[in-house]
Amino acid sequence: MTEHFDVVVVGAGLSGIGAGYFLQRDCPDRSYVILEGRERLGGTWDLFRYPGIRSDSDMYTLGYSFKPWTDAKAIADGPSILRYLEDTAREHGIDRHIRHGHRVVAASWSTPDARWTVSVERGPEREATQFTCNFLFMCSGYYNYAAGYLPDFAGREDFAGTVVHPQHWPDSLDYAGKRVVVIGSGATAVTLVPEMAKTAAHVTMLQRSPTYIVARPAQDKLANWLRARLPGRLAYRLTRFKNVTLGQFFYRLARKRPEKVKTRLIDMVRQELGPDYDVATHFTPSYNPWDQRICLVPDADLFAAIRDGSASVITGHIERFEADGIRLQSGELLPADVIVTATGLDMQLMGGIPFMVDGRRVDPAQSLGYKAMMYSDIPNLASSFGYTNASWTLKSDLTAAYVARLLNTMKKRGMRQATPRLSPGVEPQPFLEFTSGYVQRGMAKFPKQGSRKPWRAHQNYALDLMALKYGSVDADMEFSNPDPQCRAA
Repeated sequence: MTEHFDVVVVGAGLSGIGAGYFLQRDCPDRSYVILEGRERLGGTWDLFRYPGIRSDSDMYTLGYSFKPWTDAKAIADGPSILRYLEDTAREHGIDRHIRHGHRVVAASWSTPDARWTVSVERGPEREATQFTCNFLFMCSGYYNYAAGYLPDFAGREDFAGTVVHPQHWPDSLDYAGKRVVVIGSGATAVTLVPEMAKTAAHVTMLQRSPTYIVARPAQDKLANWLRARLPGRLAYRLTRFKNVTLGQFFYRLARKRPEKVKTRLIDMVRQELGPDYDVATHFTPSYNPWDQRICLVPDADLFAAIRDGSASVITGHIERFEADGIRLQSGELLPADVIVTATGLDMQLMGGIPFMVDGRRVDPAQSLGYKAMMYSDIPNLASSFGYTNASWTLKSDLTAAYVARLLNTMKKRGMRQATPRLSPGVEPQPFLEFTSGYVQRGMAKFPKQGSRKPWRAHQNYALDLMALKYGSVDADMEFSNPDPQCRAA
């Protein structure tokens, strides 16, 4: 039996739960369901279970605009974030709209019916079922949940120890007293290294090239001071405004004066590790700040582990795995009992599912992104994609509110279909201007952005706030397919 909803939301993670809230708030007369392939909500924060898992953004901006973050720590651990998501879903009744164990495998649009047919595999038996909806909102993240990116390391089968990818961390892994090598230098690696170093014999972070790493207090003293003296929501809004403003200021400064910012960031590392540490080799990237995401370490825990000798950093290229460790191209052998391949994500657009429009296969990756959330010539479809230079939720909140605004505009005008249409003179450009390896590997799977608004992906919260909350919904948007009931009336 096919169930029908006004809106089908795919994914019950950070974006999907937020989508549920804004649909309830702004479109209370519309029905919706959230289809979640996993047995628990939380998305990333339920999937990743590796030691020390934490946010790499402050929770006053990674938290929802409508749900204050009240814990003392601004840089929060994974279990705390998952509890926050569970509390949010429960408090607003969003959890009652979630169908767990429902994995979306395809979607097909029919213009005569003005609806999507969403094909789903349900439960462990993968029972085939369908849902129909007037609007499809994809909140399934930007990477493949089934597997992370893993290079083909020569000799991997020769290694006598344990190899583990952080995306699928085994509960049974015991690394206490063992030699650990973590391959990578991104957010996952800089989280794992100090946490594992607490009990491992030694942890080595092996990187091909350095990353910008910034230490920051785990607690926001001003936020805690405000929360102790002001009503909770007011304190949260003030802290959120402060952190958004500071984040945008430092990003613009880094883009305008990259050498000055680069010097300052590296000097901060040198202050942590001392004048004798080889910061030039291990903590001086070859690119400018924010060409890739800057890694955050709360309370300088990574630097503390390096200082006390429980962790170290090696910069070099892997020749091959051997029985007792990793052989570098320099000839050095890094002994290891456990190797953690923190080598990144496999980027994936909207869960990689196939889309059909009126019986014709369409590939969103061949389209242009409209306001970084919809796709040229594909009707009644939106997806949530956060910022690369700020907290994910800042953009996902704006996106969900805009989708609700679009739905209300369609209803007010008696139209069943909203389709972004390219106007003349829009030139395609890369969707993201990021040089990170996982981004470069995955860009072919994502749409292009356009050379002017509303086809630009600003990566700027202030611009998006004005455009999505107050800007026109008619710019390059075709409203069509009148509702027969409205026409008859």
